[in-house]
Amino acid sequence: QVQLVESGGGLVQSGGSLKLSCAVSGRTVSAYAMGWFRQAPGKQRELVADITSGGSTNYADSVKGRFTISRDNAENTVCLQMNSLKPEDTAVYYCAAQMYGDAEYMYWGQGSQVTVSS
Repeated sequence: QVQLVESGGGLVQSGGSLKLSCAVSGRTVSAYAMGWFRQAPGKQRELVADITSGGSTNYADSVKGRFTISRDNAENTVCLQMNSLKPEDTAVYYCAAQMYGDAEYMYWGQGSQVTVSS
């Protein structure tokens, strides 16, 4: 049973910073890709950033230059450092993992609320 446990998130003022962390348990091998998604009220879930086991990263245009994704393959963890936060970043953020052999993200964290006040 693969489990993703998130930590971090909370309330911050516009321009502030937050860090999200996620740990994958239940598998002895590293995930192929790990990522962060977010869903704001009334909107579809969107990819924020993801990173492969080789370190290749991908970011949504809206967060480029402000957010940084990183991972520790040995620990099977992934982090999202969010700087220069804006009110439009307010959403529930989900950690996800795509294991080798899976065609898509199959495992999801419980979600962490990030609220940015103006």
